[in-house]
Amino acid sequence: MLSKSLLQRHSSMNENQFLSNYLNNASPTGFEASGQQIWLDYIKPYVDSYFTDSYGTAVAVIEPDAPYRVVIEAHADEISWFVNYIKDDGYIYVRRNGGSDHMIAPSMRVNIHTDKGMVPGVFGWPAIHVRKEGKEDAPTLDNIFIDVGAQSKAEVEELGIHVGCVITFKDELTELNGKYWSGRALDNRIGGYMIAQVARKIKESGKKLPFGLYIVNAVQEEIGLRGAEMIAQRIKPNVAIITDVCHDTTAPLYSKISSGDQAAGKGPVLTYGASVHKKLLDLIIATARKQEIPFQRAAASRTTGTDTDAFAYSNGGVPSALISLPLKYMHTTVETASKKDIEQVIELMVAFLLDFDPSFDFRYIS
Repeated sequence: MLSKSLLQRHSSMNENQFLSNYLNNASPTGFEASGQQIWLDYIKPYVDSYFTDSYGTAVAVIEPDAPYRVVIEAHADEISWFVNYIKDDGYIYVRRNGGSDHMIAPSMRVNIHTDKGMVPGVFGWPAIHVRKEGKEDAPTLDNIFIDVGAQSKAEVEELGIHVGCVITFKDELTELNGKYWSGRALDNRIGGYMIAQVARKIKESGKKLPFGLYIVNAVQEEIGLRGAEMIAQRIKPNVAIITDVCHDTTAPLYSKISSGDQAAGKGPVLTYGASVHKKLLDLIIATARKQEIPFQRAAASRTTGTDTDAFAYSNGGVPSALISLPLKYMHTTVETASKKDIEQVIELMVAFLLDFDPSFDFRYIS
């Protein structure tokens, strides 16, 4: 039998390998299957059962027979591109799949996902020497293009590329100064990582939950919360806690006046808004204070823009809350998050779940 220290070391190695594999894997909106399989394979030892739906949302469950159901959720998909038009000379033009940023595309390497396998390409851009004197052409959806080394449309098609093929940036997770993780698609596969760690820690605590815990890794958030909408109707939870990312507004070019004051490294961000149930939020804040976990606050306008909204307004209304991870440079290939914040989001969710009493009355008026 392994000693406790050896078990902890094995768990840590497995955790780090999962983080690397999961974050580096491409899971574009509508094509999340490979990433979902990585996530499920990791979380299975820590849960009692699991299931998936027709569009690929994955759900792992602790205490599946309990009548009271609590959801913790993240979304699995990342922004990407679609092949939209192939010119006769072999250049490829694109359209967005989610909130992809055309401004960062020039000179980026990409992978085009085809039935024949992955085809590498680059977003080309003319050299500064030949652009019009006194005028810097800005990237737009009309002028960014992909070069796969083909000189004709027929040659492109021979590679397996056709209209509708999905395209992702080619980039990998990297560490900054020992304190941050940086890479593409931390929005929001880092959330999938965090909820998986919540399941692991609850399993390792040996404590029995007085409710069913549904750990949900939803698809298609980036195009309108679609995966959450579907799975909320199937699970019919009593409570939902969503984790996603929000903007670190301390970097240059951000406006704190319009975007609030949130900083990576200063703890989870707790959001106030119409879809966030105030009583549930107060319980989470009480847990943070009890556990001495630092937290920040943010205010949402009409919606949070996250899967919180989909769960909150489902099934006649579900008390829902949002715990966000402050993220630098969202929707780029260098999204950057604090390791300390990641651990504190996990710690906060675990502490809340281990203390939560399902008899709590969420009614505002009785």
